[in-house]
Amino acid sequence: MRSPDTQQPGLFSYVSVEERVPATHPIRTLRVLVDALLLELNDELARRYSNVGRPSIPPEHLLRATVLQVVYSVRSERLLMEQLNYNLLFRWFVGLNVDDRVWDHSTFSFNRERLFDERIAQRFFENTVLLARLQELVSGEHFSVDGTLLEAWASHKSFRRKDGNDDEDGGDFRGQKRGNDTHASTSDPDARLVRKSSGHQARLGYLANVLMENRNGLLIGVDVRIASGTGERDGALALLDAAGVGVGASLGADRGYDTREFVNSLLARGIAPHIARHISRRRSAVDGRTAHSRGYAMSQQARKRIEQGFGWVKTVGDLRKLPVVGLARVRAWATWNFAAYNLIRLGGIGGWWTPAPT
Repeated sequence: MRSPDTQQPGLFSYVSVEERVPATHPIRTLRVLVDALLLELNDELARRYSNVGRPSIPPEHLLRATVLQVVYSVRSERLLMEQLNYNLLFRWFVGLNVDDRVWDHSTFSFNRERLFDERIAQRFFENTVLLARLQELVSGEHFSVDGTLLEAWASHKSFRRKDGNDDEDGGDFRGQKRGNDTHASTSDPDARLVRKSSGHQARLGYLANVLMENRNGLLIGVDVRIASGTGERDGALALLDAAGVGVGASLGADRGYDTREFVNSLLARGIAPHIARHISRRRSAVDGRTAHSRGYAMSQQARKRIEQGFGWVKTVGDLRKLPVVGLARVRAWATWNFAAYNLIRLGGIGGWWTPAPT
């Protein structure tokens, strides 16, 4: 007999959120990794909250939800709260029960704004690296470095003259020469008009540099700074010094790093410059003996994996166009995205697949 198409809502549910999530679902491994990192942040989180007053949203809930926003490509806090309202998988990961009330998106944003900053993001990222080191997944000798432009949350129309003379022509900048010395964005003053290379469109943005270990392609350092002509090389040296990379190590990079000054800086640190040689109408700073070594060839092959991190944070992650303004907030959000990539990478090394965007 055909059953009628009716739905009778039940008054009670006897199945917990825990039971709704399959035991083999990869998000369980992600939850274990995130909980371990949040436990290491407990002292930092405790210092940010008073012992008196009304209870706020638990900081662990805020940060777990922020991980979900990046890993599952949720575009905004409003959509994130919508997912938390009906998605049992999201509820379980954050730490909410079936009947727990979901926060208003403005309340969530306000509380996260008070908690989330560059220090929290940097410590979370460093803990992903520490976790990889404890599992002996990080190489201590062979590294790669590269940089990418992060498009700022600012349009070309916001790039106005610093002296305010834009009002004379009604803000029409066509046919005018504009540069960072004479113009600045009214939406994001820290953003700079830059282009990745010749032939590419100039955009308002920031420069993000990352240092990768070559064994498993994990990122061990992130440097986000105001974009400049030497920003990639300056950022690379800062990352090497911060990570303590020195004598006996090698560094792979593309030919944009092939300058006499940068190569000499590496040699002074005892680091082998495995940099792609730039020999078009010029002489490379990398000597032929280094370029023909077996280690050089291996570094050139391994360094290409750094593009996987850039591709992930700009497609799955939230760095295709920055949702925040100001250098400090950009640093925090970019570092958080790269930390999420490390977690996915760690899970991949452990044998589970990457969750698909919703």
